[in-house]
Amino acid sequence: MKHRSLFLMLLLAPMLAAAATVTSPDGNVTLKFYTDNAGRPTYEMTYKGKAVVNASHLGLELARDKHASKGLDETDLISGFSITGEKTFTFDETWRPVWGETATIRNHYNELEATLTQQATGRVVVIRFRVYDDGMGLRYEFPQQKNLNYFIIQEEKTEFSMAGDHMAWWLPGDYDTQEQETQQTRLSVVRQRMKEAVNWTNSSVAVFSPTGVQTALQMKTDDGLYINIHEAACLDYATMHLELIDSQTKAFTTQLGGLSNAYTPAPKPSRTPLPKPFTLVSHLTPDATGLKGCMQTPCHTPWRATMQGRCSRQTSS
Repeated sequence: MKHRSLFLMLLLAPMLAAAATVTSPDGNVTLKFYTDNAGRPTYEMTYKGKAVVNASHLGLELARDKHASKGLDETDLISGFSITGEKTFTFDETWRPVWGETATIRNHYNELEATLTQQATGRVVVIRFRVYDDGMGLRYEFPQQKNLNYFIIQEEKTEFSMAGDHMAWWLPGDYDTQEQETQQTRLSVVRQRMKEAVNWTNSSVAVFSPTGVQTALQMKTDDGLYINIHEAACLDYATMHLELIDSQTKAFTTQLGGLSNAYTPAPKPSRTPLPKPFTLVSHLTPDATGLKGCMQTPCHTPWRATMQGRCSRQTSS
């Protein structure tokens, strides 16, 4: 029996070593990060012990293009990773804005820096998490390296897997315009409401999915917790929308609706497995060729942030 227990411990040791946990300064927010059986970077987030974001994958699809480091043989940064380094930090500062609602702003968080290596390619990606009392932010970082110099983003696949069919306040996901009225529905009703939510007579409309929504996205759980998904520090990078995966989704979108679609390429077919319903997946705004960004290492993405709280003003501000 002792030998069997020892064998199980040795078998589970790599899995246990591949998981990391970081909490907010007040201890209410907990983020867990690990790689799954396919080597896909995965995170989960809870607030006071209740799920805010269920197991969600991270990664990027790269375009097979002659200008990429591997040209037409380019491969994705989606799976096949192992965690090869972890660092944690605590940061706390108070600064004074030039103007605003408050005289001082406190920037206090605990940080996890996870280094991942893709075994088949030797490519290294750093995912940085910052966990605050009111939520968390994450971003991808790409160190300068021989195996990843130039790359072109076909699509970013950052997931936010919700724990239920939340009430949501949303705008239709559109490449060209925000001139639509805010909708209030359950996540499960977004597809049903989309047609009437869009002003299709607007010549600038380019709706990328029947379940696509813009950021920031505000939601409310049945027990009164507000959740907001948005991005921050977007510089030299495509802006982020969200594609909702619902019970009717069979594949990621490849259709573009609206009067401006004659000038904008339709989304390309995805090579990433479809996540569970009530998962929101990042969808970037393309350039005129349909690609989502030409990158050169060292570089990084904007922050992808999830905030939560009992007050809607707290999460939407």
